[in-house]
Amino acid sequence: MQQHIASPHGQASLGQQIRALVEACYGSARESGWWDFLEDGLDLTDKGVINTHLLLICSEVTEAGEGIRKDLMDDHLPHRKMVEVELADVLIRTFQLAGAMGLDLGGAFAEKLKYNATREDHKKEVRQREGGKAY
Repeated sequence: MQQHIASPHGQASLGQQIRALVEACYGSARESGWWDFLEDGLDLTDKGVINTHLLLICSEVTEAGEGIRKDLMDDHLPHRKMVEVELADVLIRTFQLAGAMGLDLGGAFAEKLKYNATREDHKKEVRQREGGKAY
């Protein structure tokens, strides 16, 4: 199940596209100085550093939920719903962390989609049974 999305440069797999997004988001954050602490002696083997960034991702999810709860438009992009912009922030922060940690998020994403397509508990008829997954 190799999925492709058309791009101006031909077909790129989802994994390749995600790798490019990770590189773009992490590269931009590095250029802006957000990851300078890595050069100051802190590193990603410190679980506190990783957890701080995971919690920043969680805070973006919380902000998206608040946008839905209050049906808000975004403060910075007022033509967009807050939920939309905050979910974009979730992706940006996730891609930044994956880049900093050297994770192959694109490969893992593609593999996980393929795996989920084979899961019994992800089939509609199984989910509709008594006790099946509702969410």
